[in-house]
Amino acid sequence: MSEQIVSVDEEAIKSDLRELVKTTVREAINAMLDEEAEDLVGAERYERTAERDAYRSGHYKRKLTTASGEIELSVPKLQGMRFETAVIERYRCRETSVEEAMMEMRLAGVSTRRIEDVSEILRGSKVSATTVSNLNEKAFGSVEKWRLRPLEGEYPYVYIDGIYLKRSWGGSYENVAVMVAIGVNADGYREIIGCAEGLTETKDSWKEFLAWLKDRGLRGVRMLTGDKSLGMPGAIEEVFPQARRQRWTVHFYRNVFSKVPKNKRPYVAKMLKAIHAQESFEASMGKVGEVVAELRNMRLPTAAKTVGEGVAETLPYTNFPMQHWTRIRTNNAIERLNREIRRRTRVVGTFPDGHAALMLVAARCKYVAESDWGTRRYLDVSMLEGSEA
Repeated sequence: MSEQIVSVDEEAIKSDLRELVKTTVREAINAMLDEEAEDLVGAERYERTAERDAYRSGHYKRKLTTASGEIELSVPKLQGMRFETAVIERYRCRETSVEEAMMEMRLAGVSTRRIEDVSEILRGSKVSATTVSNLNEKAFGSVEKWRLRPLEGEYPYVYIDGIYLKRSWGGSYENVAVMVAIGVNADGYREIIGCAEGLTETKDSWKEFLAWLKDRGLRGVRMLTGDKSLGMPGAIEEVFPQARRQRWTVHFYRNVFSKVPKNKRPYVAKMLKAIHAQESFEASMGKVGEVVAELRNMRLPTAAKTVGEGVAETLPYTNFPMQHWTRIRTNNAIERLNREIRRRTRVVGTFPDGHAALMLVAARCKYVAESDWGTRRYLDVSMLEGSEA
C-alpha cells in the first residue's frame, strides 16, 4: 500500500486560489466604484429623476496593483461631473509603503535585478528595470515635493529634534544629522512640518533649519520644545524671538541622574517629578528649593547645582493651559516618530551620502504623516484663546 492513492497538484491549487482571490477583490472594488458613482449622480443606473446631478456614461478600464496581484477595474465615467473615487485611494496607501521599500533597497545598494524580484513579491506582478527606475524617480520626486511644501496656518506648538545617521566619506564613516520638526496646528492636529540635513547639531545648522521652516510659512509659534543640544537655544532666540523654549523634562532628568549614584536614582526621580507635578510656576520653583536642599543633605552637591541652575528651562509649559502640560513638556510627540525612522534607517546601515539619508528619513516621515497618525486630535488649541503665553 506504498503507492499514492490520491495525487494532489499543489501548484495548480495555489494558482486557482490566487485567481479566485484576485477575482473576488476585482468584483468587490468594481461594486464599490459603481455604488460610489450612484451616490454622486443621485440615481441608480438607468434611473430617471429630477434630482440627479449627472449621468452615467459607461466605464473605462484601469489597472490597480493590490496584495493579491494586478487587477483590471471598470471605473465609471460621468457626464456633468468628474468622478473622483475614494475607494482606490484606500488601496493606494499600500503603494506608498511599496515605493518606500523599493527606495530603501536602492539606497542599501541592492541591485536592480534583485529589486525586480522583491517588487514582484510586494506588488504581485513582475516589473521591468525601467519600471523600477521610474518608480524610484517618482518616489523621490513625491517625497521631495512633500518635504518642500508650503506651510499654511499657525502652529502654536513645535517640537524639534536631530537624528544622527552614518554616511561614508572618503573611505571612512562619519555622522550626519537629519533635523525633524513636528507642529501642532491651529486645529490641534499634529503635522510633520520639516526634515532637513545638517552636518551636526550646531547653532548654524539649527538656525538654518528654523529659518527654512519660517521661509516655508511657519508662523504663530508660541513655544518650541526640544533638548539642550549645542546651539539650539541660541538659534531659537534668533529665528523665533517671541516664542518660549521648553527643554524636555526627560533629558533634564537624565542630566541630573548622571551626577547621582545608581542606587539613589529612584528616590531622586520622585523628587524631580514632584517639581513638575505642581499647579503653577511659583509652586514648582518653591518645590525646587526643597529638592535642592534635600540633595545637599544627601551629599549630592553637583546634582543640587544642576537642578538649581537648569530646572527653569523645563518650566515654560506652566505659562500655557494646564490641560496641555503633559504633552508639551515632554518629547513623546517626536519620540514615536524617531523610533519609526530608526526602524527603517537601521536596515540601510551606512548611507552613501547625506542626501540619501535625508531622502529615506523624509520618505518615512511622509508615510507616517499619511497614516492615521495625523488624523487624531492631539490638543484642544482653542484653550489658547485669550492666553497671554
